Amino acid sequence: MKLFQADHLFNYPWDQVTAANWQKYPNELSTHVVSVDVLDRSLVNNHILRTERLIGCKQAIPRWLSFLVGGASLSYVREVSEIDLNNKTLVMKSMNLTMNHLLLVKETVIYKPDLDLPLHKTKFNQSAEITAFAGVSKLCDKLEHWSVERFGQNAQTGKLAFESVLNQLTEKWEQTGVFLKS
Repeated sequence: MKLFQADHLFNYPWDQVTAANWQKYPNELSTHVVSVDVLDRSLVNNHILRTERLIGCKQAIPRWLSFLVGGASLSYVREVSEIDLNNKTLVMKSMNLTMNHLLLVKETVIYKPDLDLPLHKTKFNQSAEITAFAGVSKLCDKLEHWSVERFGQNAQTGKLAFESVLNQLTEKWEQTGVFLKS
């Protein structure tokens, strides 16, 4: 098993970040995300919005990995998110549904107001556990190493893409007065 960890500080209030989360895809940078479908949405205890989504991804993979997965490049991820309005947290947990007998990726993302500037900035924490299940340990190591690198690349691209989405939405919100600056 390999671990991935990343932190980031968005220069936007938590309310805007959580609202923008639902409009993150499609975007010009995260082209590997080809579909996002809401499977279920419910309100828990009158203050937690729980959403389950199916995310379709398509990206190029190395030839040696293509041999293992039979050339499949389309994969699906199940994401369950909970927005707690009382505690101002957004927690998203996701897991791959495709080829999870070969490689299991469990990701957790947490958005919460920054402790120092809670009305202006949002703390982002991302972690992932990546586990390969091949019969040969060398192959597992290679698969996990490649997966952590690819995950890191996608995570960096995802942060840049989300910043772009936040910029675009902030302009729109300021024009329409949807979110007023504190």
